[in-house]
Amino acid sequence: MKTVLNISASEAKEFFLKQYNYCNINLPPYFDFQPLLDELNKAINNRPLKDIKSKNPKDCEDANYKFYSNKDGAYSWRPLQLVNPAIYICLVDAITNAWTEILERFKEFRANNNIVCCSIPIYRKTKRKNILTKKTILNWWEEIEQKSIEYSLEYGCFFNTDVVDCYGSIYTHSIPWALKGKTYSKAHRNEDNVGNTIDALIQAMSYGQTNGIPQGSTLFDFIAEMVLGYADMKLTKRIEEYNNEHVNDKIEHYKILRYRDDYRIFADIQEKAVIIAKLLSEVLQGLNLRMNSKKTFLTTDVVRDAVKPDKLFWNESKQSEESLQKHLLLIHSLAEKYPNSGSVSRALDEFYIKIYKTKKIKESNTKVMISIIVDIMYKNPRIYPIACSILAKLLHFIRKPKDIGIVLNSIVQKLYKVPNVGHLQVWLQRITLKSLHKIQFSEKLCELIEGSPNSLWNIDWLKGDIKKIFASNSPINQKILDKTESLPSPKEIRIFEY
Repeated sequence: MKTVLNISASEAKEFFLKQYNYCNINLPPYFDFQPLLDELNKAINNRPLKDIKSKNPKDCEDANYKFYSNKDGAYSWRPLQLVNPAIYICLVDAITNAWTEILERFKEFRANNNIVCCSIPIYRKTKRKNILTKKTILNWWEEIEQKSIEYSLEYGCFFNTDVVDCYGSIYTHSIPWALKGKTYSKAHRNEDNVGNTIDALIQAMSYGQTNGIPQGSTLFDFIAEMVLGYADMKLTKRIEEYNNEHVNDKIEHYKILRYRDDYRIFADIQEKAVIIAKLLSEVLQGLNLRMNSKKTFLTTDVVRDAVKPDKLFWNESKQSEESLQKHLLLIHSLAEKYPNSGSVSRALDEFYIKIYKTKKIKESNTKVMISIIVDIMYKNPRIYPIACSILAKLLHFIRKPKDIGIVLNSIVQKLYKVPNVGHLQVWLQRITLKSLHKIQFSEKLCELIEGSPNSLWNIDWLKGDIKKIFASNSPINQKILDKTESLPSPKEIRIFEY
């Protein structure tokens, strides 16, 4: 598949300024950042941040807008960020103005054919976010799972691991290290180069903090690839040093597949895979990153473990002819065994296609299925969009408006026991927009739908002409909002087309 490494600087700028790359968080379609991005891009016109600010944004704690998605139904959550669009434009300009230099550096990252990165953002001209998401998922299947099975012919084992809280742990100073080298960057901290500019802009949007980069944008996926690509290059050097020290026991026949911060290390024998993993751990530690012990394992059954276990479980368990309720209970079992997995999302996607055209269900069965889906949602935050759509459909089968209100309140009370549910509130609001039963949502994104004039971002630090653009370009597309149906169509929330 064509990636951003195969396009020109002008194409890259156009690509990163698309709203689905500015924000790849799953939000309802009436959130539309494109007009604001377009107008800011015209006004900023390649000017650096210093020319559009009246004071330092590093002094503003809320330059970016943060909201949260719970990860496990308990006390772990993922901060999602809508980056301040003005700083985002400056960041896109800085990167694409140095595009040739960055592409040359990526050639160095990818020089070792034994280390294969499969997660460079995919490039495709499309107006549909879900098409790009679909291509990304298919890329994982083809480049990671299919290749892993293929490698069972060549290698006897693989070591699987990933990085703990990768984006939250990336040290912003490691970005110039990645593009210029650590020694050079430390000696030229004040030099005007792209690495230092990216570092400074991320600090500007993050209250001066140097730990962590935002999640929720394709541009930051690409920035993460800079740091992780540098780690690939450092790992190559560490393997070469090891081979020089162990002439009679070299690491020669190996392959590493990396998808962002997920690693699969293939080798002939387990000892070699473990040595490479140890060298990788040392490289990551030097970049303020560490392996996730919970997701680390070594296997000699390459074919079996190449495919994620949730996918195998679902393929073995799925019975398409079951009743709707039994089908949903089967998904509940999958979600209990493999919480927050991609297979749960896809299984619910299939279930929604099945139920969307259903005309009639017994009301008693409806309430049972609502209870099941809410229980699935409780520990599986990644499925909020599709699960809320299923809830909307099930609520249609309850005849008495009073009963709908009671069930809705029960749903909200149950789900609000989960801490940090900003993303959930956005989707609960989506399915109650046209309902007679109004629910108050505290999430700021929801307040915008209710007509709140407040900006998502602190813009006090910007000059007046740029501030005016924020005031005249709401992130809510009123035309789409007015046309929004009470029941989300499958096209609105589906990734795969069957």
